[in-house]
Amino acid sequence: MLWRDADDIDFRLLAFRTYGRWWETLHQRQLTLIVTREYEHLIIAMNATNAGPLVTFMPMPHPSGIAVNRASGGAYIASTRNPNQVFEFEPVVPASGSASGARQAGARLLPVRSWLYPGRLYLHDLAFIRGVLHGNSVGQNAIVTLADRGAPIAWWPRCIETTRGPDFARNYIQLNSIAAGGSLATSFFSASGDAVGRLRPGHARYAVDRRGVLLSGLTREPVIRGLTRPHSARLDGRTLWVANSGYGELCVCDPVRGSFAAIAHPGGWTRGLCFKEGVAFVGTSRVIPRFRAYAPGVAPGNSVCGVHAIDTTSGTVLGGLIWPQGNQVFAVDWIERQRAGGLPFLASGRAPTRAERDLFHAYRVVDSPAPERR
Repeated sequence: MLWRDADDIDFRLLAFRTYGRWWETLHQRQLTLIVTREYEHLIIAMNATNAGPLVTFMPMPHPSGIAVNRASGGAYIASTRNPNQVFEFEPVVPASGSASGARQAGARLLPVRSWLYPGRLYLHDLAFIRGVLHGNSVGQNAIVTLADRGAPIAWWPRCIETTRGPDFARNYIQLNSIAAGGSLATSFFSASGDAVGRLRPGHARYAVDRRGVLLSGLTREPVIRGLTRPHSARLDGRTLWVANSGYGELCVCDPVRGSFAAIAHPGGWTRGLCFKEGVAFVGTSRVIPRFRAYAPGVAPGNSVCGVHAIDTTSGTVLGGLIWPQGNQVFAVDWIERQRAGGLPFLASGRAPTRAERDLFHAYRVVDSPAPERR
């Protein structure tokens, strides 16, 4: 990844503890959960195999959004700095491995391609819409199509329009997540505000409390107001969800009535969200002291870095995994466990095995039909 610090891993950041029925919940749903930890430059994957829990990792500079290609079991992960990169991960096995043995041995996710995009995009969330990969260009207040060459703007909110056209020059509203529908028109997008003002979202005095919105892809106007620094808007079937980060809440939304309700407070700045069979997997982060104003509803001393399984009907927290020395979670998503069991390296601190090293010398991609890219 052209990153000289990739070998400098502090394994204390990988130490974890679990509570409740965490591993049982993963095992029942036969999934591998992927988590990006942006400021610690780590991607974590975990699943509950028949032989026991498996936690693996791979370093990446500033990993942020994840979009999983359900057909192939691969994933796209954004590395958000200048230039932005988007990495394509696919399930791989050592080149000497047999196709029939791949499932039993457990294919691992490895980056097989990447794309470079201008830093101005400031990519956050990623999502497939109609089979095409899209991203939040926070730096342009827009949604972009992530093409092989360039990232053309595909959608923007009405609030950035002027008499001279849309203003894509700066980050005015922190447009940061995609609840992907069947089209852009049926999708929703979260933002920290819906007005262009003198102070921008990164400013220390930018007011955030109850200023956040969910925007309709159809009208390009807010359908939900009163959120605080929202992230990770998601559609689970027809139900719209969002992480109301500034209050540490997981919220279910009614875009017709313009209302939202918190069903859980898992313990920290909520960001990172996916769903599987009636369970929401929600990430939480510590509150960074210099960003304390962004979290008026979160007690810093009670915020943890972790991921939690929450029953979407009752709001009951089923279990979770905590990184005691961790900091920030950005995105959470899942792939089928039979597709890939994790990432290349075990989160145990031991030296890589020969088989793990061999993956980087000679690997073979397993069952990887390419998604559409334009």
